[in-house]
Amino acid sequence: MAKESVKARERKRRLLVAKYAAKRATFKARGDYVSLDKLPKDASPVRLRNRCRITGRGRGYIRKFGVSRIIFRKWALEGKLPGVQKVSW
Repeated sequence: MAKESVKARERKRRLLVAKYAAKRATFKARGDYVSLDKLPKDASPVRLRNRCRITGRGRGYIRKFGVSRIIFRKWALEGKLPGVQKVSW
């Protein structure tokens, strides 16, 4: 499980990215890289990291479900994910 400070930092970054998205788009469309450079670094979407919604784990993230592989496996075995079955052949 990720530290609360790491999860909080990631939430803060997501808010900044959303706040400055329109500004970034206009600056990029005009090619105004000087103004773009003056925006906060954390306003760049490149600095975001996909993290598990439950544990905050940064690795083994499954985009379709928004959770880590560990939580995905646990929920799949418990039958909490509709349409997901254990494979056997």
